[in-house]
Amino acid sequence: MKTKKVCFTELAYVFGILILAIGTAMMEKADFGMSMVVAPAYLLHLKLSQIFPFFSFGMAEYVFQAFLLIVLSIVLRRFKRSYLLSFATAVIYGLVLDGAMLAIGLLPGDGIVLRLVWFAVGMVLCSLGVAFLFHTYIAPEAYELFVKELAETHGWSIGTVKTVYDCTSCLIGILLSFAFFGFWHFEGVKLGTVFCALINGWMISMIIRGLDSVFTFKDALKLRNFFSK
Repeated sequence: MKTKKVCFTELAYVFGILILAIGTAMMEKADFGMSMVVAPAYLLHLKLSQIFPFFSFGMAEYVFQAFLLIVLSIVLRRFKRSYLLSFATAVIYGLVLDGAMLAIGLLPGDGIVLRLVWFAVGMVLCSLGVAFLFHTYIAPEAYELFVKELAETHGWSIGTVKTVYDCTSCLIGILLSFAFFGFWHFEGVKLGTVFCALINGWMISMIIRGLDSVFTFKDALKLRNFFSK
């Protein structure tokens, strides 16, 4: 029997944030439509940055995630310390995302083939980043926390809940695009967004299985109880 390698859950948190930010920046570079998860925040960025130029994509992320955490608290009728820590993660992710946007922006992006490459790689990296975040006790972003809390509370499959959430987020993105930029004007939500919504949950489930077959996730620090309350 093959011995699994150890991956500390704290490292899974770091890997998840970095990989997810790079994948999101690549998908933005491809311009085939953002991931349905970040589409609402991206549309907020596009709209509000017209009025406030300093309002970056990263800032839009943690503003929208703060709203999502409020919705989660209302739906589950409880508020946990981990929700505040999740917002802290959203702020960290927002800063890393803005840095990734600057770095990826320096790469070439002309031509349909190269754009397809950025989109495909970005989509896989986003799924990998989310899969790593599902393996850490440190509060993930509100997107992942929302799915994780609903799945654990009701005993539902993470993949199924993720797919439903993604499709709902995609619909919200389309409505925001119409509201902000006019009816039938798709901005940020395109064919790539719909494609992601349909396969993202499945892809994350497959990657989680792959990670679990290679790694044993263990805590390096005794902080799990602190983050679980």
